[in-house]
Amino acid sequence: MQPIRCQEDVNRALTVLLAQDPALQPLADRVAIVPLRLREPGFEGLARIVNSQQLSVASATAIWQRLSALADPFRPDMLQALSDEELLKAGLSRPKLRTLRALSQACLDGLDVEALAQLPAAQARAALTAIHGIGPWTADIFLMFCAGHPDIFPVGDVALQNIARDVLNLTKRPSEKHLARLVRRWLPHRSVAARLLWAYYGTQKATSGKTSVTSRLPI
Repeated sequence: MQPIRCQEDVNRALTVLLAQDPALQPLADRVAIVPLRLREPGFEGLARIVNSQQLSVASATAIWQRLSALADPFRPDMLQALSDEELLKAGLSRPKLRTLRALSQACLDGLDVEALAQLPAAQARAALTAIHGIGPWTADIFLMFCAGHPDIFPVGDVALQNIARDVLNLTKRPSEKHLARLVRRWLPHRSVAARLLWAYYGTQKATSGKTSVTSRLPI
């Protein structure tokens, strides 16, 4: 599989996706662009996603600045060399500290997180969720926006569930398992399908002014 690394990759995959499922064309017509939103790859990118969970942008940024100053360059060995006290003082919670420890050790033991974009989606996700503290949503966001995996759809995202309900003419918001089955129609371009639905969701919010349901996308 060809990882998504630039806007041209998104545009190319979108063209194929729309030919594959013309029902998505009205969504594409409503959005100015389906954005790339690529972040730092590898260990650093995944660590930043873990750090940002359940925090405001300002809080996550402040903690990350302190962490990256302590572990410079931000590598697994540099992080593991720091004491728990140093990491807690930087602002990490104990659960996130344990997750970053487990992630660092997995990388030191041979996990190549940058290579996960080359694996089938289920295999790539399984490799990440085997690490303590990393759940399916975190794994999916990393695989899409850091590793550039071309075929990931974060079925746990509430915004995607709501838009999929409307786009697929469902009577209610689908469960994660139901949505996972439904989006198989968009293989092997589910990452761009998710980007398209998020972009369309953004246009709907801008038009309606509604803010009650938001995506957890930390980007």
